[in-house]
Amino acid sequence: MDMLALTEADLIVFDGTCVFCSGFARFMARHDHAKRFRFVTAHSPLGRSLYEAHGLDPDLMETNIVLTGGRAHVKMAAFAAAMRALGWPWRGLVAVDWLPRRLSDPLYDLIARNRYRFGRQSCVMPGPDLKARLIE
Repeated sequence: MDMLALTEADLIVFDGTCVFCSGFARFMARHDHAKRFRFVTAHSPLGRSLYEAHGLDPDLMETNIVLTGGRAHVKMAAFAAAMRALGWPWRGLVAVDWLPRRLSDPLYDLIARNRYRFGRQSCVMPGPDLKARLIE
């Protein structure tokens, strides 16, 4: 899949060594019954390229990137975009998008900076739902 096609696809780029990020990807794969999303780990060459293409530092990986409708979402907006795509009851979590960015982004950043302290750095292997839709 080329980079242009990927930017038009519904895609989630996530840190595969972070318990929160990989848990989010597993959650999305399990609950995305329409199989709308594909997944890319941020550590892969493609994941790094996508971080750079969206003006993010691929070495920090401080946010998931959720691409929907050709638009990139980061931080709390990425979570909201993903929940919006799932439907009910998960769509109700879109309420986090109503928080002002000056509040939600620092909260997201605090969690992202400390994500390895909150959980282990190696995650369980992806389940079949995620593995089947993992690009790299």
